[in-house]
Parts: sequence; C-alpha cells; structure tokens
Amino acid sequence: MNESLLIEKTIAFVKETLHGAEGGHDWFHIHRVFLNAKLIAKNENVNDLIVALGALLHDIADAKFYDGDETIGPKKAAEFLLSLNVDSAIIEHVIKIIEHISFKNSLSTRGKKFTSKELDVIQDADRLDAIGAIGIARCFNYGGFKNREIHNPDIQPNLNMSKEEYKNSTAPTINHFYEKLLLLKDKMNTKTGQRIAANRHKFMQQYLDQFYAEWDGIK
Repeated sequence: MNESLLIEKTIAFVKETLHGAEGGHDWFHIHRVFLNAKLIAKNENVNDLIVALGALLHDIADAKFYDGDETIGPKKAAEFLLSLNVDSAIIEHVIKIIEHISFKNSLSTRGKKFTSKELDVIQDADRLDAIGAIGIARCFNYGGFKNREIHNPDIQPNLNMSKEEYKNSTAPTINHFYEKLLLLKDKMNTKTGQRIAANRHKFMQQYLDQFYAEWDGIK
C-alpha cells in the first residue's frame, strides 16, 4: 500500500473512532496536531510516514477516557496498522511514540525513556495544541466535561506532582495553567516548536492577567 493511501485510511479510521469524543480530544484536535507535526517536520530529519501515523494515532484512545488504562491506545493503533500490513518496525516506532508522548509520562521516574526525532516532532505538535488560544479553549472545555471549578483561590497549584497525582487531580481549571500549560514552552524539543510556543505562551499570560483582573472586579 502506498503511503498516501495508508494515511488516507488512517484518517478515516481516526475520524470514525473519535466520533462524538470530548471536544478537546476529538478528530479536530488530531487534525491540528497532524498539521503542526507536518509543519515542524519540514525542518527536521525525520521519517515523514512515522510522523504522520504517530500524529494521527497518538490519541486514538486517551487513557483519561478509559479509567487511566494506558494500554488501550497502543493496542488499538497496533491492531489497525497490522490490519493494513504496515511494516513491523514502523508499527513498533508508532506504538513507542503513543506510549511516551504525554506530559504525565514526563513526570514518571520509572523505566527507561524512549527517544526519537519523530517523537520530538509529534510531542511538540501535541503540546502546541495545549497552549495559546486553542489550548485555553481545550482546557476549559475539559474542566467543564469533568465538572471542575473554574478557579478557587483557596486551592493552590501543585507544582511538584507525581504522575499518579497528576492523573488523579481534581483541581480547578485555572490551576492546570500552572501545573502544565505554562511549563510547555520550555519543554519544546525543536526550534520550530520553541518559536511557535513562545507566542502562544505570551497569549496565555495575557489571558491570565485579564482573568484575574475580572475575577477581582477591576475590569
């Protein structure tokens, strides 16, 4: 199967699988990450097929929607790629990307870290979608989905969370800016990611300034 048809079939599979998903983790999130990854990959020495497949399949079954089970996503992706007779080395690489892309896994101190330039590209693409205007929208959308408080001044952000604490957190949505979103700018792997992240980070800071001013009744 040629690469264009493989990507076309993968897009169709992802659209069908994520139909009706929470708005911050639906097909449109995947599509934005896919576009971001292709943009970043232009300036990196990577396997473009692995980048495309990894970006498209990275959230095929996000653990947060499966009771924290981190095995379902890699399994679904592997079964799909096997059904299309994709080369085993490509499948293995894509699965490793899915297993290591998330922010919460960067909080874990267990196990050997997997690294690759393709992971770097997709991770940056995914993290870019978590910041800026889109990131703010996704953050509050998920907070509403989980029925969390918008803000509670009595609950301070936890800046030293373990992976398990992060997974189980029920903190107000504003805390998530400090516990994750504002940290992502300095975690970008590529120069392209760093450049784009800087602008999106600045926008989030401006948003928070406005938020607190309105919260305090100043504006």
